[in-house]
Amino acid sequence: MATLRQEFVVDAAPALVWDVLRDFGAVHTRLAPGFVADCVLEEGGQVRRIRFANGYEVRERLVGIDEQARRLAYTVVGGRAEHHHASAQVLAEPDGRTRFVWITDVLPDAAAGPIGAMMAVGVPAMQKTLAALGPAAAPA
Repeated sequence: MATLRQEFVVDAAPALVWDVLRDFGAVHTRLAPGFVADCVLEEGGQVRRIRFANGYEVRERLVGIDEQARRLAYTVVGGRAEHHHASAQVLAEPDGRTRFVWITDVLPDAAAGPIGAMMAVGVPAMQKTLAALGPAAAPA
């Protein structure tokens, strides 16, 4: 199994970044506009059908939202990969900024190339959107 990891720090408060990430049905407007073109919730909000800006479509099932750990996990349903599970987590940096960690596990290993390329395009979109939340206040 291939594991892909993208990580970045953004100058925004962790609580604000978590509010954006945990909004499972608004990834196209709140987290990654320009990378995700559309998102429609299905199955009572437990599945989201996403259309990326490049036209690729996928269905993602919500695995869990951990409020205390500020972590959201999902799995791709019926995609090209045999297995595709991902999580994103919001971590507080000592200076009040936010570390965003996105980890994806895929099978077969050959799927890592295309999925990793998509993740690499998604990160700048997320950085731009999250930075617009405003600067984090330095801890007292």
